[in-house]
Formats: sequence, structure tokens, C-alpha cells
Amino acid sequence: MVIKSNDCIREDRVNMRGGDGTVKITNFVGKEELLGKGRLFARITLEPGCSIGEHVHEGDSEIFVVERGCPTYNDGGTPVEAKPGDVLICPAETAHSIANHTDETVDIIALIVYA
Repeated sequence: MVIKSNDCIREDRVNMRGGDGTVKITNFVGKEELLGKGRLFARITLEPGCSIGEHVHEGDSEIFVVERGCPTYNDGGTPVEAKPGDVLICPAETAHSIANHTDETVDIIALIVYA
């Protein structure tokens, strides 16, 4: 199976999870392709000043890989400055958020898997 980039579903979420601005999400696959093991595999784009507000993952865990830019990741209450290539992990039942406080676009790859 090949999914062409033009066939990926794109969506904009305003004030995602109580965050600032509009978060752009490019879904690489749907839930069907994750075979019941997860619910998201996507690129998340945060323009300057955008963020995903703090929230808890209940019953699933989220893994990010920073592709571009330097986001601030709230790691269970501890802010961490991330850079391209860093892997950020939010275990199930843990709070996290992510924000772009820079003047550059941030792109992260996100995977949410069931615990």
C-alpha cells in the first residue's frame, strides 16, 4: 500500500486542547491502518505562537519526534526545550503540552498508541 502525500487528510484545530492559535495536522494514515494499536500517526505543525494546551493521555501514550524547529515541551510539569531529532514521550496517565515560542515553524511527527 502507498498513500500519496496529496491523499493525506489535513485538518486545522483552533485553540487545540486550550492552546493558542491554529495547529495544522496532516494525518498520514487513518485508525484502520493502525490496526487497533493506536489512533494517530501525523505531522503536527505549530506556527510561531501556536501551542497544544496541557492535557492527560488516558489509556494511550504519545510519542513525538521533532522534525523542524525548537518547541517547548511540558514533560509532566517540567518545561524542556527540544530540538530537531529529539524524541518526546508522554506515557499514559501523564499530562503534557507543547508550544512554539520561537519565530520559526515547528514540525513534529506524532504517534499515539494504546496502552
